[in-house]
Amino acid sequence: MIQGQHRFTRMDNVWFGTPAAEAIAQQSAQIGAERVFIVASRSLAENTDEIAKAEKALGNRHAGTFTGMPAHSPRDAVIECAKQAAAVGADLLVTFGGGSVTDATKVVQICLKHKVFTVDGLDAYRIRTSTDGKNDAPVFDGPDVRQISVPTTLSGGEFNPLGGCTDHRTKVKQAYTHPDLVPFAVILDPAPTVHTPEWLWLSTGVRAVDHCVEGLCSQYLNPYAEGALLHGLRQLAQGLPAVKADPGNMEARLQCQMGAWMSMTGNIPKGISHAIGHILGGTCDVPHGYTSCVMLPAALEWNVSVNADRQALVAEAMGRPGEPASRVVADFIAGLGLPRSLATVEVTPEQYPLIAKNTMHDRWTHMNPRKVHGEADVIEVLKLAE
Repeated sequence: MIQGQHRFTRMDNVWFGTPAAEAIAQQSAQIGAERVFIVASRSLAENTDEIAKAEKALGNRHAGTFTGMPAHSPRDAVIECAKQAAAVGADLLVTFGGGSVTDATKVVQICLKHKVFTVDGLDAYRIRTSTDGKNDAPVFDGPDVRQISVPTTLSGGEFNPLGGCTDHRTKVKQAYTHPDLVPFAVILDPAPTVHTPEWLWLSTGVRAVDHCVEGLCSQYLNPYAEGALLHGLRQLAQGLPAVKADPGNMEARLQCQMGAWMSMTGNIPKGISHAIGHILGGTCDVPHGYTSCVMLPAALEWNVSVNADRQALVAEAMGRPGEPASRVVADFIAGLGLPRSLATVEVTPEQYPLIAKNTMHDRWTHMNPRKVHGEADVIEVLKLAE
């Protein structure tokens, strides 16, 4: 008989299909927020009217907007954002953009609660993972100032309480967690996503596929999450090619957003694709979605000896039953016109030892279906992605 637990996040509400500015204003009013601070992607703020519409909808409850968050959420930018939010007395944070904005603002919540306004100050709150897989997650009080998220990419980080922030001095992405770091509301509006560059939309969609696939192939999977992950994978397998064929297809864009939401169900532990992906992002500056485009087929190939039955479900959900999941996923990624090798994302064999060393300190490495014994195994997976 199966045993386990399913822990629900402290998210209260998910809006879908409602215009973002309208939903932001309504959700903010419902909780009585009076000093709403927006953290937005620079491209949305400078090249579209989406942020201006949100600011206008908030009226005099809009306290300020920060637009200087680079990719991979570097510590120095997180600290600067926190300083600006504190200076205006923010009582609610609203993120509008991709995963880096969402992750950064999770850490900003820690900064505001604990008055962390120096780069070194974040050391006390980050998770540390030893090479044998043991996690040291600091215990601290959760934030008073919570977050609403309007995602414009598909990586799905808005649905979990884990935030990634890169120490720009060491170029290592580090994790922070507390149950209240998850946004208490998420707004899924497909309209602003038309401004997201195609490569970013599609590649973060593959990141959501990676969530589904590594979740479905995990030894920690439960039946509740399995149903959502299977349907989420089907949604993404249909929706992503449809958006590539017709970027104005709002139904397909919302289908992708729903698939990304389902990809996060249960926060099932992931594996070596995610683990190496974290390092490729922080250490090698590979875009978040591209890491999954490159590593997921290789991870499936490396793991097939221990979970072929689970991988068969992946191939079936993606419309090609009976075929190797690694090939099905690789062909799907190639069909979207996305990179398929480490060389195409400018990662060279000379970087493999450092990538492998850092990967052994990622928690997902030690939850991979096939045991990762050390750096040599990581390099073996990297070579499959050449």
